[in-house]
Amino acid sequence: MIVRERAVNAGSGRRSGYLAAAVVFAIGMAGTTLPTPLYGLYQRQIGFSELMVTVVFAVYALAVITVLVVAGNYSDKVGRRPVLLCAMALSAASAGCFLLESGLPLLFMGRLLSGGAAGLLSGAATAAVLELAGPGQKARAGFAATAANMGGLGCGPLLSGFLAEYTPWPLTLPFWVHLGLVAVACGITWRLPETVTRPQRWPRPTPQGVAVPAAMKGVFVRASLAAFAGFALLGLFTAVAPSFAAQTLGVHNLAVTGAVVFSVFLASTLGQSLTRRVGTRLALPLGCGTLVIGLLLVASSLIAESLPLLVLGALFGGTGQGLSFRAALTLVSDAAPATHRGGTISAFFIVAYTGISVPVVGVGALATWLGLREAGLIFTGCVMVLAAGAGTYAALRPPGQT
Repeated sequence: MIVRERAVNAGSGRRSGYLAAAVVFAIGMAGTTLPTPLYGLYQRQIGFSELMVTVVFAVYALAVITVLVVAGNYSDKVGRRPVLLCAMALSAASAGCFLLESGLPLLFMGRLLSGGAAGLLSGAATAAVLELAGPGQKARAGFAATAANMGGLGCGPLLSGFLAEYTPWPLTLPFWVHLGLVAVACGITWRLPETVTRPQRWPRPTPQGVAVPAAMKGVFVRASLAAFAGFALLGLFTAVAPSFAAQTLGVHNLAVTGAVVFSVFLASTLGQSLTRRVGTRLALPLGCGTLVIGLLLVASSLIAESLPLLVLGALFGGTGQGLSFRAALTLVSDAAPATHRGGTISAFFIVAYTGISVPVVGVGALATWLGLREAGLIFTGCVMVLAAGAGTYAALRPPGQT
């Protein structure tokens, strides 16, 4: 009788746990985008170029990719909960670097630690959310995982932009608030059920590279191409959009800047909510097509110097990114063997975070040579071609074909 009661309670904990895991995921990801509206303040305080802004951002993405390569499958071995707690510790250490900031070295260190946290969260938190869902909750859990990822990324600049604009402590209060949220997330994580059966006790990491089971490589290529294009747009808004708003559009209100960045992630979350209705088969090419429209609007905003067009570009581009991203992640997660799910999801995020970093550094380099507007136009043109190609490929080679 007691054993049966414990089993019922454990099952109930697993069924309700996926939402709690999603909250932890969102808090962790919010910390990674807190500095976005603050880069202009750091530029004036420390003194560095637009290229350095993108390099600081790329350090974050490089850390994400490194952690995914070195330890992307680590939660498959040691368990989801210990990895989530390590991610929260890195997130707290990152906030500490920004609170102590006195120059570029601590900015780089803060972004490095933040990238480490995001790298651990991307595979482990996604897998935990999916595995904590009950049999009838898999679709909801898939949305919860991707929405926590994108929603958390969007809430970071919204929170820091508001606090930076309307409080006397623009460079410290956002990170104190985040530390408080991290403490809450640690408490939630401690109570989460462990989903990995027979977890090992801190085994040595086995770097996997971009390892994908051979049977699903066709699915992985279609999904990762779309993710690369969508994350390139997110990288543009996360790293460079505040400079576009200030230098090209004349918008200097940090709360507005944070809201513009938030809008692309909000639209991504809304796009993800439509994926199930549209269907995975159609969502991938449709999302890429909508992403192309968003990029056209972003380019038009730079030419016309129009904030409304930039916001429309964020909304259309984010919706397209959300449609294609959730469809891609669902395809990869469903096709991956259970024993390699965390590692395969991590490989998927390696491709995505390459898209969020490499093109953005190119924008920074071009901006020092041609100017920010021209660099943005070249960027949008290149990503439009990539998104159109990914959408066409997904339409011609739909899921189910190899």
